[in-house]
Amino acid sequence: MKKALFLAAALALSAVAVALAYQAAARDRDYRTQLARGDTALRDEQTFGAIEAYSGAIALRPDSMLPHLRRGETYQRRGELEEAARDFRAAATLDPTATRPLEALGDVLYQMKRFERAAETYTRNLRVDDRSAGVTYKLALAHYRNGDVDEALSTVASALRLNDRLPDATYLRGLCLRDENRTDEAVEAFKRTVALAPDHIAAREELADLYGSTGHRDEELDQLQMIAGLDRDHVERQVALGLAQARAGHEEAAVLTLGSALERTGQPLVYRALGQVWLDRAQSHNDRVYLSKALEALGRGASSPDATSDILTLYGRALLLDEQFDAAEAALQQASTRYPLEPASLVLYATVAERQGHLDAGRQALIDYAGLVADDAEGVAHATRIAGLSLKLNDAPTAVTWLERALRIGPDDVRLIVQLADAQIRAGDVSAARATIARGLEKEPTNRALLTLSRRASRT
Repeated sequence: MKKALFLAAALALSAVAVALAYQAAARDRDYRTQLARGDTALRDEQTFGAIEAYSGAIALRPDSMLPHLRRGETYQRRGELEEAARDFRAAATLDPTATRPLEALGDVLYQMKRFERAAETYTRNLRVDDRSAGVTYKLALAHYRNGDVDEALSTVASALRLNDRLPDATYLRGLCLRDENRTDEAVEAFKRTVALAPDHIAAREELADLYGSTGHRDEELDQLQMIAGLDRDHVERQVALGLAQARAGHEEAAVLTLGSALERTGQPLVYRALGQVWLDRAQSHNDRVYLSKALEALGRGASSPDATSDILTLYGRALLLDEQFDAAEAALQQASTRYPLEPASLVLYATVAERQGHLDAGRQALIDYAGLVADDAEGVAHATRIAGLSLKLNDAPTAVTWLERALRIGPDDVRLIVQLADAQIRAGDVSAARATIARGLEKEPTNRALLTLSRRASRT
């Protein structure tokens, strides 16, 4: 009897074990099926189906790193970065020795512009595998985007010690050196980049900028020609090349380059560039034939419905040079209402409006310019122009306000002190005028204009 009971119990336990083994095998089979379904859906760009399948795999095996990683990658592809970061964190927690989840988490944090957190995550990755040149480069890039140029430069040097043939790393090194005003070293870094990757347009752009800023015109042109050849689909490249040729004195080559671009597209920016070349020639040679060509090109660009403020401003400048004042006023008024606004349009519009007798419009344009441009090199001149127009409009209080502003910029300018005292008298503020006159006489006791104003103030 006991033997029978023992056998029955053994058989029952065996059956349970078989059932558990079967269930485990079935769960593992279902888990692998869900993973395969997710991979297939992802290959077919069915991201929602992929997420469903990977979620099913996670439900079957919540302790498995792989489905969290795959689902995170799918969320990342969909642009759902918070969800992607959550899955990558889970994957990294489940397998602390795996580098891929940490790298993917760093990538997502970088995409989210959380550069400091991205740098911390890449650093964790490198603690697991410190021989990854790619991750070291990403760490350097995160430091750079976080504003830590010194740390970025040190880290990218480590990346290049691991692999000195990474063009993106040499490009980043060039950016760091450029930001530290180490121009010669930056040039060498960018040259190394294009040696490794001849089609690296961003590095060639940096080289062109550096050569242009240091007066190496031929080298600048070489880079711009290479860029134009590499990126034929963007007419902006031809325009940049043509304008650089003109700056270097190769005006005929510039006209040929821009003419070729014009044959391919009638975009306003090409007309603008060609017009600028002709206008510069007209001014430097005092030649009305060149001016006529400039007006034709700029007129075509300005007539486009999407003409920019910049094009309209240049057209207005050419019309002014041709003494077509009514047309110039109309073009510059239009330029002053287009966004993004070319600030110079306001100053030019003020000039032509004043000439046309539209004093209030001219004054308002200058006031708008002063509000738009923070560091105005001509701040004193513009403020005194506003004051002068205000006096012509019998608005002495506004003239006083702008002359006081001019004096804050140039406090030792006796000429401005004279104008302010005169405006204060006209505004009826004689006590303020007397104080201003006294201030001026301390600087120039024999100034005849101030002495005249002093007598005038004493009679008021």
